[in-house]
Amino acid sequence: MNAKQKKNLARILIAAAILIALNFVEIHGVGKFFLYLIPYLVVGYDILLKAFHGLKNFRAFDESLLMTIATVGAFALAIYEDGDYTEAIAVMLFYQIGEWFQSYAVGKSRKNISELMDIRPDYANVETDDGLEQVDPDEVEIGTVIVVQPGEKIPIDGVVVEGNSTLNTVALTGESLPREVSSGAEVISGCINLNGVLKIRTTKEFGESTASKILELVEDASSRKSKSEDFIAKFARIYTPVVVICAAALAIIPSIISGAWETWIYRALIFLVISCPCALVISIPLSFFAGIGGASREGILIKGSNFLETLSKVKTVVMDKTGTLTQGSFEVDAVHSKNLNFDAEKLLHLAAHVERYSTHPIANSLRKAHPNERDDCTVEDVEEISGRGIRAKINGQVVCVGNEKFMDEVGAAWKECYKVGTIIHVAVDGKYAGHVVISDAIKPHAKEAVAELGAENIFMLTGDTEKISAKVAGELGIKNYRSELLPADKVSEFEKILAASSGSVAFVGDGINDAPVLSRADVGIAMGALGSDAAIEAADVVLMDDDPRKISRAIKISRKCLSIVKQNIFFAIGVKFLCLILGAIGLANMWAAIFADVGVMILAVLNSIRTMILPK
Repeated sequence: MNAKQKKNLARILIAAAILIALNFVEIHGVGKFFLYLIPYLVVGYDILLKAFHGLKNFRAFDESLLMTIATVGAFALAIYEDGDYTEAIAVMLFYQIGEWFQSYAVGKSRKNISELMDIRPDYANVETDDGLEQVDPDEVEIGTVIVVQPGEKIPIDGVVVEGNSTLNTVALTGESLPREVSSGAEVISGCINLNGVLKIRTTKEFGESTASKILELVEDASSRKSKSEDFIAKFARIYTPVVVICAAALAIIPSIISGAWETWIYRALIFLVISCPCALVISIPLSFFAGIGGASREGILIKGSNFLETLSKVKTVVMDKTGTLTQGSFEVDAVHSKNLNFDAEKLLHLAAHVERYSTHPIANSLRKAHPNERDDCTVEDVEEISGRGIRAKINGQVVCVGNEKFMDEVGAAWKECYKVGTIIHVAVDGKYAGHVVISDAIKPHAKEAVAELGAENIFMLTGDTEKISAKVAGELGIKNYRSELLPADKVSEFEKILAASSGSVAFVGDGINDAPVLSRADVGIAMGALGSDAAIEAADVVLMDDDPRKISRAIKISRKCLSIVKQNIFFAIGVKFLCLILGAIGLANMWAAIFADVGVMILAVLNSIRTMILPK
């Protein structure tokens, strides 16, 4: 509990203790009024002040005014009849108990967001002649070498230039598995350095780094209201003045006819207490807030309660292949030599040497598979031929590495490969030497994720070949897929799926190449977006790690949240209207009114807290 919550709880306990004690005191008249006024002011002075300021600033119709009219009116009736003041104090007391429960619930759900906010770095260490100097991260320019010591947060995105360490990424991904980094590794702000000292060359300004982008996203989430929240806000604005007018009519019209002013004023006061809309006004935003907070704890960043609501209605999930269902990093799967002069090791060695200076992803995978290149080879006359491959001289031999078209051009009789993947052919002095098979491995939990979502509800759209796409779809159990799509084709295919779907459609991609489709989807989900600015900008939901199971997790969280929202709406409105009718005809007293107001609010708030208990 924070200081304010402790203070309010103390006020509630003190007022309750005084009220109980007064029940054992025999006193009448003015003395009784002043004694009962003490617990009333102890527990309700802030509500009276809010009502006064509301009237003063022409914002009169809120729950504070309703509570003030009802309790002051009850006090007036007790004075007039020399009756019991307990009901008036009890209304204010239980109202404050409900407010305290609401404050506590918000604090609990806010804690999830606060834990995420801990990724904000306070300083950056910059080397100077006098040693390390702590500076404001905003003052660090791109290209500066900063030092991150064990236990410190990485303040700005960059590349490790010196040192080895283990990083804790739990605040960003929700996963406890640490990440090993060494020289040359890209690192992002918000991670905690667990052991070794790291020297990092910054690649972004602080305001553009990952931690800053994520915090900005979370801070903006509360401003994007769902349809349910908008409905409740509009409902409260119309509902509150209407019930005040109805209460006034209930007090005046029957009293003029019957002359029983005390009876009808009392019923009008009961009517006002019952009508207070705080159960709806508090519990609905709290449910969404708790849902967004709970999701962020698992590394699922939802940009607003409007997207949380739309996510709950998703029936069809359209997924990109590369980087979403597969690792997105090509690896050498097999090496097949077709020439007695070249074994598999020598064939891979030649291919890696030729690709040494290329930045193509395939070249990276070849170099990764053969990192220990011998320096006794002389590589010269390197020529990269667009859409074909690379030609180079290695120790006087002309080596060509590329696709089938390249082999046809150099006159090398290439051979088909029985394995599915990207085939890189190698020819030496015009004679075919063999080929290297490169594959994009399926993610470890992709098949499980497809099963959780329901294979019949999933479409896979990819620009890859039909052969590779069919293999991936078959292994994962995806029945619907489209292959060999250009970016524009993806949009048109997605439009067809969108038109045929009866519910909302989500698209899951990497947030960079798939930005047009992400923005067209009912809900755009960026997959494995750790460190990707484009993903954070383009998507409505950002999954901060590479686990595709988080997609179904996000949908489950949203559906539970919306289920609780609907329960609160129907329960609160149903009980209130029933009690309003009973109060108007004299079948409900002030204690029933307290339950209809405060009791319903407490039950709705407690129900909202269930949103923080994430579904399995």
